Amino acid sequence: MTYKRFTFFGGKGGTGKTTSSSAYALHLARSGVRTLAVSTDPAHSLADAFGKSIGSSIVKLEDNLWAIEIDAALEAKKYMEGVQEQMRTIVSPAIVEEINKQLRVAYVSPGAEESAIFDCFVDLMEKAGGEFDAIVFDTAPTGHTLRLLTLPEVLGVWMEHLLAKRNKAMEMMKMAAHYERDLQEKIKNDPVLSLLARRRDRFSRARDMLTDHALTTFHFVLNAEKLAVLETERAVTMMNEFKIDVGALIVNRVLPPETGPFFEKRRCQQAEYLRQIEAEFGKYGIIQVPMLDSDIEGMAELEKVGPMLASLDQ
Repeated sequence: MTYKRFTFFGGKGGTGKTTSSSAYALHLARSGVRTLAVSTDPAHSLADAFGKSIGSSIVKLEDNLWAIEIDAALEAKKYMEGVQEQMRTIVSPAIVEEINKQLRVAYVSPGAEESAIFDCFVDLMEKAGGEFDAIVFDTAPTGHTLRLLTLPEVLGVWMEHLLAKRNKAMEMMKMAAHYERDLQEKIKNDPVLSLLARRRDRFSRARDMLTDHALTTFHFVLNAEKLAVLETERAVTMMNEFKIDVGALIVNRVLPPETGPFFEKRRCQQAEYLRQIEAEFGKYGIIQVPMLDSDIEGMAELEKVGPMLASLDQ
């Protein structure tokens, strides 16, 4: 079978992303692929889907299947503590307290948790090919996910700007140190420059992985409804802009004919949106998943959905 090393499932909240990602991860695992299911959604429901206890550490669910729910607050705390520790080793003790103060502000600032989640999922992606053959991501609702996936591009540019500023400062320090041997030694191996370069390289690796169409694909899950279609249009446009591969779209909860006359009007509405979805996104591939007669929870129920998503392997 063929499969991508990294598969993302995303879309509007409540469309069935978790069910789709969990069923696909189970399908891969049952096919002999060592698979890690990852939730980056702050409102985790991966544990509910699998019917197993899952937390912020990787747990084994069955042969070839592992899972983790990334705790955004915990990762942000670890991220800030790591930055704090690095700063202690490269700045003057006189300004450590001021840096700690700035970090405390940064910890509660917008984007702090996304940056921390990004670092965590890059760590996981770098394990693929070693501990795991494939990683399946259950992502947060569309807006949050798009910000997360575009971070490597945005932060990469920002990091290049910081490196340019630091290099300029170092040139000035070298001029000032022309006659001061002690200062010459201090600036010979600039730790700040090394730290910035490592961060830049990390963002670059993440960008390379996310935009490598042989490694990564993103599947949108949507319902045949107006708002879901509009949101998917905008999201697909942004994915194309950032050169992230868009795979087959999964249209979930399609009403089957046997629902009877009571749902006839609703079925006609869905048929209209299905035609629109086919016209706009047909080139990516469309998979229709019918509305089932019960909630999908636990391995046995996920087994019913897995075969419907088998064509994602193509």
